[in-house]
Amino acid sequence: MFMHCIYHDDLELKLNRAAEEATPKAKELFLQAITDMTFEDVMNIYKGPEDSATKYFQSKMSSSLAKEMQPIIENSLSQVGAIQTYDEVMDKYKSIPFVPDIKSNLNDYITLKGMDGIFYYMAKEEAAIRENPAKQTTELLKRVFGAK
Repeated sequence: MFMHCIYHDDLELKLNRAAEEATPKAKELFLQAITDMTFEDVMNIYKGPEDSATKYFQSKMSSSLAKEMQPIIENSLSQVGAIQTYDEVMDKYKSIPFVPDIKSNLNDYITLKGMDGIFYYMAKEEAAIRENPAKQTTELLKRVFGAK
């Protein structure tokens, strides 16, 4: 149990470091998505539900963000031996007859879950910005999310 705890903590630390390493690349993708916005996109965000900006970024950035995150996550998982351990467990699992097939790529799974987390928290922050004028700290936020 103690080793499991150390392993889990090390993996969590490595994944957090991977997320930090991916942040500058994610920022570039956000800036590109903003640059590519059309007037129609802005109006759809303005008139849309409380997570419409998040949905816009998610649709524009997901594939590029996944591409940027995957090598970073894979490196972090390799450093703690998670990929090798996971592959060994999956090989044993797949050798059992009549078990259902499951998603067996740890890197893809963690990348997807990481992106889900990013967009989940972005949607929460977007809702807070729309509801609370004090969170509208820039002129752009005031114009986009201000009084409707």
